[in-house]
Amino acid sequence: MTKPSIFVLFVTLIVILIQCNSVLSDANLISKICSQTPNPSLCISFLKSDPSSLNADTTKLALIMVNVIKAKATASVNFIHQQIGKSSPELKKSFSSCAGAYNAVLNGGIPSAIEALTKGQPKFGQAGANDAANEATDCENSFHGKSPMTQLNNAVKQSSTIALAIIQLLL
Repeated sequence: MTKPSIFVLFVTLIVILIQCNSVLSDANLISKICSQTPNPSLCISFLKSDPSSLNADTTKLALIMVNVIKAKATASVNFIHQQIGKSSPELKKSFSSCAGAYNAVLNGGIPSAIEALTKGQPKFGQAGANDAANEATDCENSFHGKSPMTQLNNAVKQSSTIALAIIQLLL
């Protein structure tokens, strides 16, 4: 068995250093982008939870955040469906209002934002993120201070404001 040449070892070391530098650059981009959002630590947490963020540009990071909104809105709709059948008439009315709001987000705002970002039209992507935050606020308000959805609504609002901040960096 032959020993690897110094040249092969040198080339291997260079490749490893380039890959490490690339990972550090990607992590620096996430930190740089997230530092310009309302909640940098939450932004970093959301983005780093998606492995594709490690080699993403700003547009891809915005798309990842839009998908975070989608996941949070979907969790909200699932909770609504679990609760609506076993709730008082007053709560059913609020849950129904929230279901309509979140369905609008999932069927209108999110797909529109994804399409706009994919087509390189971030200005139109803003509306979807903004709508999601507004619908979460409306849902919360429909319970008149006694919301069983506060955590879910806050998660949608937080992810929406982070996505909106990232999308604005593309303008």
